[in-house]
Amino acid sequence: MPHQPQGVLILDFGAQYTQLIARRVREARVFCEVVPCSISVEEIRTKAPVGIILSGGPASVLDADAPHVDASLYALGIPILGICYGMQLTAYTLGGTVEKAAEREYGRVPVTFDTTCPLCTGMKRESVMWMSHTYHVTKAPEGFTSVAHSKNCAFCAMANPEKRIYCVQFHPEVTHSEEGQMILQNFLYQVCGCTGDWTMTAFIDQAIASIRERVGENGRVMLGLSGGVDSSVAAALISRAIGDRLTCVYVDHGFMRKGETESVREVFTRQFPVSLIICDARKRFLDKVAGVSDPETKRKIIGAEFVACFADEARKLENVTFLAQGTIYPDVIESGSVKGSAVIKSHHNVGGLPDDVAQRFTGGVVEPLRMLFKDEVRKVGEELGLPREMVWRQPFPGPGLAIRVIGDITEEKLLTVRESDAILREEIAAAGLDRDVNQYFTVLTNTRTVGVMGDERTHDFVLAIRAVTTDDFMTVDWARLPYELLARISARIVNEVPHVNRIVYDITTKPPATVEWE
Repeated sequence: MPHQPQGVLILDFGAQYTQLIARRVREARVFCEVVPCSISVEEIRTKAPVGIILSGGPASVLDADAPHVDASLYALGIPILGICYGMQLTAYTLGGTVEKAAEREYGRVPVTFDTTCPLCTGMKRESVMWMSHTYHVTKAPEGFTSVAHSKNCAFCAMANPEKRIYCVQFHPEVTHSEEGQMILQNFLYQVCGCTGDWTMTAFIDQAIASIRERVGENGRVMLGLSGGVDSSVAAALISRAIGDRLTCVYVDHGFMRKGETESVREVFTRQFPVSLIICDARKRFLDKVAGVSDPETKRKIIGAEFVACFADEARKLENVTFLAQGTIYPDVIESGSVKGSAVIKSHHNVGGLPDDVAQRFTGGVVEPLRMLFKDEVRKVGEELGLPREMVWRQPFPGPGLAIRVIGDITEEKLLTVRESDAILREEIAAAGLDRDVNQYFTVLTNTRTVGVMGDERTHDFVLAIRAVTTDDFMTVDWARLPYELLARISARIVNEVPHVNRIVYDITTKPPATVEWE
């Protein structure tokens, strides 16, 4: 087996930033795993991490039901970094004092650092950090000293270099903290002695070996291929490992973007040859949603029919004992519980399939990407040689264009939104903005307005353009596309796409709106 990367454990106390901590650690080329704070010291010892990070959390350590850890955690001899709640928990557990602050600190706060501390190596004497706390440490445990302070907080950071335990009250993982990444890198490299061996090239080698070992020399795998980034990269990775012993089922429900079915066929018959089944279910799906306008009903009908199509194809196959899925790490983290063990979402296991189909996959589920974040998945795709347009494909909802047609769905309406979406994507790419704008698409509204074309009165649809920027899709801002680009897109859509006589641009953030209209 290939060399296993060094690992850091992040104990999750329910912080909204836990995923962000993990991403920042990965960006420093160090592997990390998020685990519930309820993990036992014995389990931690078994995992043998090179470092432990205690996340923030919404509770106060003084609350009766606040999550705590066994004090023996601090005696393992493993370097520890406590962040926000993690700092207060460390102080409380080891005999320090935590009190409600006279003045709460939220947002950007100037912090003065002791740059002789290993955690603060290479930093400026004063740096702005992101604070978010009501309680703070007023007395450090024995053996700890303050290594950073602000106007209102004497212990913005504390350290016990002898035991290699460091804590910070601020959030180094957020971009608002000027030198936050340096804090994390100092902990990883100066304190934990990490070598930075987490690369996507190394991951691919390890993943291929793991897939081969899991599946065996004769095992066969089935994967539902949507054409999206996650399932495409999973398919390419498994194909690299076992070749055409992978069967991919691509269900064309008729709600795909322009050219996607053709792209999937080309890549997975030529570049990554698998046993590819393209199920043409366009009429089947269109009949099911005929006359349906409610968006949630659309989603449920399409979701159920997709499972039914996949199940129909699975019943035709013999000797396929493994089910593969493109589950990625945010799915795993978000499905867990702070006070319990992680539980994978139902749609990421065999349980969503009919019993007679689920029972066929006696080998279980293969999820080669389950420890990767989206940006890492894209890097794996690039390393494997998948086409750029597939690796950087726009996020796309499962129901596809069906929920980008407001109201009832017809073939004519689908054609309108498909062609307009293709023009939008083409023009944004030509402007060199396809990597700067995180998601962009068109929506065919259910509103008709009066227009004039060729001296004739028209009464056609209003089409909306949605383009957003975001780091995490939890909050988004509308993209400030250049007016000249918007004018060009509008002119092309009105001239080239039938039944559209007016274009509007959605300038709503999330919240209050969502990214998709339905």
